[in-house]
Amino acid sequence: MSEAKPLRFAVTGGIGCGKSATGTALQGLGVAVLDSDDLAHALLSGDAAVHAAIRARFGDGVFSDGKVDRRALGAVVFAALATRADLEAILHPRIRTLTDEWLAAQPATQPAAVIIPLLYEVGRDEDFAIVVSVACSPATQSARLKQRGWSETEISRRLAAQLPTEEKVKRAQAVIWTEGAVENHAEQWRTILPQLAHRLA
Repeated sequence: MSEAKPLRFAVTGGIGCGKSATGTALQGLGVAVLDSDDLAHALLSGDAAVHAAIRARFGDGVFSDGKVDRRALGAVVFAALATRADLEAILHPRIRTLTDEWLAAQPATQPAAVIIPLLYEVGRDEDFAIVVSVACSPATQSARLKQRGWSETEISRRLAAQLPTEEKVKRAQAVIWTEGAVENHAEQWRTILPQLAHRLA
């Protein structure tokens, strides 16, 4: 009998659909979790090459006190498809490399998940045998984004930059519904994780 493959999978979902909360639930169940948004924030915060590339493309207006002003940068890049593509061209190759290095460093016995919000949009779904999408109702998603202090315009622009939640749900191998508390996420994961491992057996 062939040895089971290490459990490696991607988690995706629309903005405000509960990816971070479900990542916390996974960690509580012993799964190693890497959030690609955290990698992006780290690159924006302290990577000199990234800062130079962003300054060259977007100018000094997206910097404050020598650091990337993420709110100002977001206002620019989500205003037009071309500018968003330019930022992705700066960040995504670096994020991909860091993600691959992290996965390679995980022990074979350690279940590992990578949270990638734009998984389908950037074609990274082809790198994972299993994709799990988190999802919630449009009303819950909108309420969560408003709690972040975003305007209706900002919310509309962010949502327009991603595949609709229903499309991600349709493409994924499994779905976690995030309407309830984190404990509810964990309960769903307890059921789904053995099923995911069985797929790779």
